[in-house]
Amino acid sequence: MNHDVSHSFGDTRLRATVNLHGAELCALRDAVAGCDLLWDAGPAWKRHSPVLFPIVGRLDNDTAVFDGRPYRITQHGFARDMDFRWIERNADSCVLELSDNDRTRALFPSAFRLKIGYRIANGGLTVTYRVINPDPARTLSASLGAHPAFVWPLRPGVAKTDHVIEFDHPEPEKVRRISGGLLSPDLFPTPIRGRELPLSEDLFTADALILDHPASHGLTYRIINGPGLRVTWKGFRQLGLWMKPGADFLCIEPWYGMTSPQDFSGEFAKKPGLFHLPPGQEWHAEWSVAPV
Repeated sequence: MNHDVSHSFGDTRLRATVNLHGAELCALRDAVAGCDLLWDAGPAWKRHSPVLFPIVGRLDNDTAVFDGRPYRITQHGFARDMDFRWIERNADSCVLELSDNDRTRALFPSAFRLKIGYRIANGGLTVTYRVINPDPARTLSASLGAHPAFVWPLRPGVAKTDHVIEFDHPEPEKVRRISGGLLSPDLFPTPIRGRELPLSEDLFTADALILDHPASHGLTYRIINGPGLRVTWKGFRQLGLWMKPGADFLCIEPWYGMTSPQDFSGEFAKKPGLFHLPPGQEWHAEWSVAPV
């Protein structure tokens, strides 16, 4: 890839590539095991790990209302489809930034700066997010989510049903589901058994599996009695799990915010699940992944 539009970095265990477009992690390889860890953006879903900002999920009719005026914002927002700018590029890391501009203000009339950092150290990748409100007078309301798609199965020839997610803590709460693109008001019995979620494609026939208030801030996604990935997060409130039935990936998605509830309407700033930044304030979050 052209170095101006992508940057590759890493250590002796992990190698990663990040694209300028969307600030998207587009490759992650375990050099020791000799295997790719990230989905290849094949025909079933042509993304690797998009950045979800300034919304997570959908809005009713893809419309946000600011001061009574409608703006069109499509699923997961616009950051994933815009060119960031490089702030840093190093042998083990990179930092990118997106600021509001004429194109973003036509979709979302708020000032913002979004900085995303990627760093590999000690065989693990950490992704950090900073959202800054540079407006001297107006509060910035938004959501942000991560959407990494890891390969499933983790090794060729292993059945998908021979994989499991082990959460750090028991997750007994009921889960949320999406209906018609929006958040269903219903709660559903969790398929998690204590700390363990046996994986199968059947879990995702009704779209994403959403933990609204997870007790855990980390999990291990692995082959039963085999290798896997350790995923942790800070600063996010929800966790989404998703795959497209028939495709060979599993998305493990820390979020701050979710798709709009079916019964929500009104000013965007009143939408459930947003963070609200007064002038000059910042919001921070991060997630990490490492082979185990």
